[in-house]
Amino acid sequence: MRIFPSFLYRFSRVNFYLHRKKGIDMGNNGNNPKQGSQIAVEPIKQVKDLKAIKQLLRSKPRDYALFVLGINTNLRASDLLSLTVGQVEGLQPMDELVIQEQKTGKQRRINVNKAAVDAINGLLAAMPEVDAEALLFQGQRGPLTVSYVNRLVKSWCKALNLKGNYGSHSLRKTWGYHQRVTFGKGLPELMVCFNHSSQRQTLDYLCIQAEEIKSVYANEL
Repeated sequence: MRIFPSFLYRFSRVNFYLHRKKGIDMGNNGNNPKQGSQIAVEPIKQVKDLKAIKQLLRSKPRDYALFVLGINTNLRASDLLSLTVGQVEGLQPMDELVIQEQKTGKQRRINVNKAAVDAINGLLAAMPEVDAEALLFQGQRGPLTVSYVNRLVKSWCKALNLKGNYGSHSLRKTWGYHQRVTFGKGLPELMVCFNHSSQRQTLDYLCIQAEEIKSVYANEL
């Protein structure tokens, strides 16, 4: 039987205590966030990358619909996953969709564009006949979860070798980023869409604060 020397035992206990005090888990290299902490994810900023992900998912109606609906609305992943077949069946472009937000419990009204409606219809056509109360986004083991969507988004971005930090919230941020940068929508409108209290909060949220400030210095007189 091997005997663990007492001084090594004491050293290991002290080392464990110091790591715990610093908030670093044993076995963690220190670069990972502490449990419960959050790292902001980024929007997908290039339109060509959005098109590439769509092409990647063309043969997967569920994932394609999830992605297209995510980047064409400002719904959180939890709200996307709460959609039922009955809520979206028969939607026409720019029809109003009413949901109850999972995070706040408040009622939210959005309009659904043609790209989102087409993606939804493609998914419905590929699904077996289900009740109107059935969730729209299902997996082999049942309803999808936000953590699973998070892994999906990361895998799609990794497949394109996109640099940065992406996750389920990237879909919502992508919608807002392109409303501002690609389509030139004003900050007041986006503040309302995201329920933000200031324009700076919206710019920071969409990861375009630095870009907008930099553009000011490019104006020549």
